[in-house]
Amino acid sequence: MPGPVPAPIVLDARLRGVLQHLVRRQTSPQRLVRRLRIVLAAADGLANEEIARRDGLERGTVRVWRGRWLEAAPRLAAAAAAGDDDRVLIQLVTEALADAPRPGAPPTFSAEQVVQIVAVACEPPPGSDRPVSHWTAREVAEEAVKRGIVPTLSPRSAGRFLKRGPTAAPLEPLLVDRGPG
Repeated sequence: MPGPVPAPIVLDARLRGVLQHLVRRQTSPQRLVRRLRIVLAAADGLANEEIARRDGLERGTVRVWRGRWLEAAPRLAAAAAAGDDDRVLIQLVTEALADAPRPGAPPTFSAEQVVQIVAVACEPPPGSDRPVSHWTAREVAEEAVKRGIVPTLSPRSAGRFLKRGPTAAPLEPLLVDRGPG
């Protein structure tokens, strides 16, 4: 017994041409090509089950990408009707069929903690009762825990914080106006 009939995908000639161009383009990522083929097959009237069987995919995968296309379809149709450049359409299609952002693990250390750890490494070690002339990653980690900046810190993490270096442009020297003369 067949399942529910999926929502149809309607493509105008211009948008279909952009999708076919992306499928044929040698530099298109294969995951994008696979998703484009799902959309094109759905626009040809195939059901999710048929597309899945034909392309060796799971039916749920086909359902997801049909749904993602249908969500983006009004914006894509408006851009195509407005006569936007093909590059704009390609960008919109690529964004519509891109992976959704994944949440990932929350950061273990706050930006403030990282700054404090780097500040420890900027101090002279003898001032912290360390019998060395230069900090090692292990000593920075131990000192950060000793000062209560973080509950635990591996030498590897401390070393990563120190290797990162400044991400912004160097600060301009401060110009102080000392008056005439």
